[in-house]
Amino acid sequence: MSVELISILILAVIFVIATVRPINLGALAIVAAFLLGIVVLEGADLEEKTDAVFAGFPGDLFVILVGVTFLFAIAKGNGTVDWMIQASIRAVGGRVGLIPWVMFGITACLTAIGAVVPASVAIIAPIGMGFAVRYRINPILMGLLIINGASAGGFSPISIFGGITNGVVDKAGLPGNPTLLFLASFFFNLAISVFVFFFWGGRELLGRRVDPSATEADAPAEAGAGGHSAPAGEPGTTATLTSGRTQQTHEVPADIGLDRDRALTLVGLAILAIGALFFSLDVGMLAITVAAILTLLSPDSARNAVSQVAWPTVLLVCGIVLYVSLLETIGTITWLGEEVATIGAPLLAALIICLIGGAVSAFASTTGILGALIPLAVPFLTGDSSIGAVGLITALAISSSVVDSSPFSTSGALTVANTPEEHRDYVYKRLMRWGFSMVIVVPLTTWLIFVVPGWL
Repeated sequence: MSVELISILILAVIFVIATVRPINLGALAIVAAFLLGIVVLEGADLEEKTDAVFAGFPGDLFVILVGVTFLFAIAKGNGTVDWMIQASIRAVGGRVGLIPWVMFGITACLTAIGAVVPASVAIIAPIGMGFAVRYRINPILMGLLIINGASAGGFSPISIFGGITNGVVDKAGLPGNPTLLFLASFFFNLAISVFVFFFWGGRELLGRRVDPSATEADAPAEAGAGGHSAPAGEPGTTATLTSGRTQQTHEVPADIGLDRDRALTLVGLAILAIGALFFSLDVGMLAITVAAILTLLSPDSARNAVSQVAWPTVLLVCGIVLYVSLLETIGTITWLGEEVATIGAPLLAALIICLIGGAVSAFASTTGILGALIPLAVPFLTGDSSIGAVGLITALAISSSVVDSSPFSTSGALTVANTPEEHRDYVYKRLMRWGFSMVIVVPLTTWLIFVVPGWL
């Protein structure tokens, strides 16, 4: 049995163990990477081999997860998140059903104009997940619309994903269609989001409205026990949720003013957005910098923020990405691509390429995977004229990006990490099921649409 196949089997085994036993999957992945690296990596001694394993540790992802959750823990603690939620609810006229779509549209616009997908999700996810908990929106619905929105705009001609994909195609001398790639990705993600919206309770949201100006006396007495409590330290009023002919009460904060700490936090969040989106500054480093400055300026509001960093999620995601990085180092990913090239049926080979793209990207950064997998498809495309290059590249690009909903991919990990602790396990498990289902569903669907008909 080859080393490449053994490495894939080990990954499957640790998934099974973490499913049936209460142990962090990331910890298992680190152990597996350490042991496998010692056995298969070249080197004069154990220290050299261990250093080679550690070289794959996702330091940038670690800093992003810690920095963003640290910063938004401060923003939540001093009431800034509640202020933003209240202002946004008023902006949409209290229509709860519009909130997830506003999040979808914002992230799509950010990535379409060139923002890095993880940076956009890092900025929007904490706010969106706060909305979800406050207004009883299913957190999976909210999280997936944010992630899908980022992917929807991710392949515009001026975006990072679009630039990588179109650049590889141009360099290989293959025919390309940047506009078609962008539109195909946008409408594919939009269609999935419509399904997500109604599957995870969106129909009920359509008839629900929030009136932040309502008081407890305005609400029906029999519904008074059904609301959520107001944030600690904040006065609460009971707003009325209207759905058809019935009314429900829901606790929302009373008018929240902009005190010194909240104003400083908003300035910090603006600096984070501007620096990440327009100056390409690392979102993790910038988030920690802003958080540290806010802590110095207002120690009381940041007293418990570090303890609210999603440390189990950080261990989980970084451990898995470390193991996948080792797979790339020992040639498992390249081996998979070479095996595909030996398949005699071109259409089947094209499907397998898309499946590999989805499966690998579900465990790693899509940005890096696009740069690695599209070149693997180039020899196949140049050697078989029966498969349309535009169709396969489009299918592969969408297959590799939609699976960002996996909790082991950067966008999915950020969504889980920014979910309140009491809902985090629920979101993690369902994002894992959804993400893994997308590994199969999306490649098959895009293959049927863009490759099989031969029209591209």
